[in-house]
Amino acid sequence: MPSFEKSPPELIARFDEVAGRFGQAQRRKMFGYAALFVGGNLATNLFADTWTVRLGPADLEAMLALPGAKPFSPMPGRSMSGYATLPPDMIHDDAALDTWISRAIAFAASLPAKR
Repeated sequence: MPSFEKSPPELIARFDEVAGRFGQAQRRKMFGYAALFVGGNLATNLFADTWTVRLGPADLEAMLALPGAKPFSPMPGRSMSGYATLPPDMIHDDAALDTWISRAIAFAASLPAKR
């Protein structure tokens, strides 16, 4: 498995602050990074110095239309379908961030539960 850079401590602290507002999601780690799961399905996570969300097709399209948003690619040329990287400036905007995390959690909740 490739070695990935760790998330900055301030980003992890921000993730935990925001995660505390979403009691229906479980905080776990995914490949060593902070993540929120609903019904065993990943909703949002950190990856190095980025924050990603898993969204349904319409929300994903809307997210990717925002300045600074981009498809999530854990490795160059390897974008993951259904995932986007949040625009960096959104990470400090509670209202915008909560809106998109809520959408990601709703999408994860709509998927069949995993054990």
